[in-house]
Amino acid sequence: MKKFLIASAMATLLGGTAMAETIGVSVARFDDNGLTIMRNGMTDHIETLDGVDLQMEDAQDDVARQLDQINNFVASGVDAIIVNAVDTNATEAMSQAAASAGIPLVYVNRQPINMDTLPEGQAFVASNEIESGTLKAFEICKNLRAEGKSGGATAYMLMGQLSNQAAVQRSKDVEDVLGMDMCNFITLIDSQTANWSRDQAQDLMTNWISSGEDFDAVFANNDEMAIGAIQAMKASGISMDDVQVGGVDATPDALVAMQAGDMDVTVFQDLAGQGAGSIDTALKLARGEEVDKTVFIPFKLVTPDNVSDFLQ
Repeated sequence: MKKFLIASAMATLLGGTAMAETIGVSVARFDDNGLTIMRNGMTDHIETLDGVDLQMEDAQDDVARQLDQINNFVASGVDAIIVNAVDTNATEAMSQAAASAGIPLVYVNRQPINMDTLPEGQAFVASNEIESGTLKAFEICKNLRAEGKSGGATAYMLMGQLSNQAAVQRSKDVEDVLGMDMCNFITLIDSQTANWSRDQAQDLMTNWISSGEDFDAVFANNDEMAIGAIQAMKASGISMDDVQVGGVDATPDALVAMQAGDMDVTVFQDLAGQGAGSIDTALKLARGEEVDKTVFIPFKLVTPDNVSDFLQ
């Protein structure tokens, strides 16, 4: 009887160990406010799950480092891998490494270049970037018309890293809206990348201001760059009542800027929801369950009229 009890206890212990699941996560960079929200969404969600561990790595904006991290995850035998890609044009090798090892892989937030040919057991969790730039640009267009500027207005556009699908799509969204009959009164003076960075955006905006060109709006691919542009304009004595500024992400800093009357438009990207959704999708794939290749978390327009709904 004693032997049976010991054997049963050992079987239970071993069974519990066998059920433990580990997910390896490679994030493009830890020092990004938006991606920090996404990472926190992952870690908060993991706390609600039993027997699931995260192994999270910072790729430090280095493609080679990120591929090494994925290969290390494969070698350590994780149950699934989540990737927030440094360069969305460099994801084929990552997909191949995971597929060859038979380990499920989920891309999160940034769409891989090989989206149309993802191997079995791989998926993409994000928000539809066609919505993000379109919502922002159309709202700014409406605001400028309401201000009586439909006879002609000018704007600048701050773009994210051009190796990133989101930056490319968000920029195209703005250009598409400005091509509409309702909004074609807006002319882009210049469009340049500030690499998602507040500091780089501030420097670039300062240079644009020094050119002496009058402008009515600033379209930024994300909130960090929008805030950098605002800082440059305020430092130059430009009244924020005279310029429409729009970003994407609805980060806490952006919501504060909107409450202060500095930012006019942002778009809520549920980054925490994307993080949690990537965990759920990875676990389903690891357990052999069927999932859609693409899991979209909706964007939501944020303006001064509804900003209080997004404050925590």
